[in-house]
Amino acid sequence: MVEPFLGTWKLVCSENFEDYMKELGVRFAARNVAGSVKPTVSIGVNGDMVSIRTENPFKNTAISFKLGEEFEEATADNRQVKSIITLDSGSMIQGQKWLGKETTIKRQIVHGKMAVECAMNNIVSTRVYQKV
Repeated sequence: MVEPFLGTWKLVCSENFEDYMKELGVRFAARNVAGSVKPTVSIGVNGDMVSIRTENPFKNTAISFKLGEEFEEATADNRQVKSIITLDSGSMIQGQKWLGKETTIKRQIVHGKMAVECAMNNIVSTRVYQKV
């Protein structure tokens, strides 16, 4: 069921991302940099392992995981989190937990584009990626 997500995606638009990063606790300078780049996201699968690689001029990250199994992740903003990613009704839903906090990242394919909704507390950011 991860097949619709497979491939390479380029960010084409972003809404409310700075407020979301602020809610995460990302410092001003890092928010400035992160808000100005348009990352490329590559999603692949090898057997039962899914991989997500995010690349931009400032920092690259990569995770590999089995759906439904918790794993440790070092995020682009240097948080050490415990993540779990599941599929639900065609959406890839990622929960991250650290230091008593949590955020949810929901990826879904809408009209051939990947819409990514990042939510923490009452702050929601939407980022849209186009397949390249």
